[in-house]
Amino acid sequence: MTHNVPNRNWSYPTAIKFGVGRIAELAEHVKSAGIQRPLLVTDKALASLPITAAALDVLEKAGLGRAVFSEVDPNPNEKNMADGIAVYKAGGHDGVICFGGGSGLDLGKMIALMAHQRADLSVWDLEDIDDWYTRADADRIAPIVAVPTTAGTGSEVGRAGVLTNSETHKKKIIFHPRLMPVVTICDPALTTGMPRFITAGTGMDALAHCLEAYCSPFYHPMSQGIALEGMRLVFENLTKVYDNPNDLDARAHMMSAAAMGAVAFQKGLGAIHSLSHPVGAVYGTHHGTTNAVVMPMVLDFNRSAIEDRIKAAAAYLGIAGGFDGFRAKVMELRAHLGIPANLTAMGVKPEDLDMLTEMALEDPSCGGNPVAMTRENTRALYDACM
Repeated sequence: MTHNVPNRNWSYPTAIKFGVGRIAELAEHVKSAGIQRPLLVTDKALASLPITAAALDVLEKAGLGRAVFSEVDPNPNEKNMADGIAVYKAGGHDGVICFGGGSGLDLGKMIALMAHQRADLSVWDLEDIDDWYTRADADRIAPIVAVPTTAGTGSEVGRAGVLTNSETHKKKIIFHPRLMPVVTICDPALTTGMPRFITAGTGMDALAHCLEAYCSPFYHPMSQGIALEGMRLVFENLTKVYDNPNDLDARAHMMSAAAMGAVAFQKGLGAIHSLSHPVGAVYGTHHGTTNAVVMPMVLDFNRSAIEDRIKAAAAYLGIAGGFDGFRAKVMELRAHLGIPANLTAMGVKPEDLDMLTEMALEDPSCGGNPVAMTRENTRALYDACM
């Protein structure tokens, strides 16, 4: 597996150790974060894979143990968190290595956040609303080292995690500035073993983050530029990694695009995410794949507000035909990746659309959509997605 992408150290927005083989440095970065007894949090599927064993070998060789928690659901919930906290406390751990895709990264963050908070503070009290995060004792949040093994969510460079309430089936964004990992290791080689549908879904998640941030009406020129370049990296590299999983150059570019998408969405998300979050919470669908399913319909929904902006993006991306050309490119990408045609194909039932509409309107992402979302037009948008 040859590659030409150089190793680089970046500090935007956190210290990122980027490059093939950088997982070998895991122990030194864990120690530099002040962690002596790390708990590696990952998901059930990853726990038994060689990349996880190799990471644990690096830790063990450095005298840091090889403790793992992997009872993490695809859409992690507060029960997974409570189980993880029990393991964390029983092992006397003092920091978390978040290892994996979005679910492992997000749940690891929640364990670090909540393990030593006061008993009367619920994780739901720290939802990303106003200054709710100040309710937590920042000094009790454990240090986090993040190691993404997918190129999609970008949680490795974010200050939040998504947690599903197992009773209401609502996804909540839990925020605290201290959830930003101290160090992130982005090693593209860790992503080569992803199943193809995960490569496709996580890659489309990165595109959704960049696209929605780019179209968001809020002012953030830095995020705007990052979002545009992130889209270019996805359009040029996602089909390459889907067709050839061992293309390390393309894997590296996708890993960059994933981190860029999460940096960019400081500017806002929109209807793609507010439609997708409820579907994932109720039906357990893959988040990025769900984003990909609704993406063209949301483009149509927002056309009146974003057509000129998308024309400008298409010109930069080398896509002919303005808005229509851009939409066609998204459809072409979806077809190449085997993305389901609509929500019906994902198992969504028509009788649930009213409930999903209410949930979408409560989702914080809907506030960043270029066209104001109402009960009527959101319900019609779900119909269009069926």
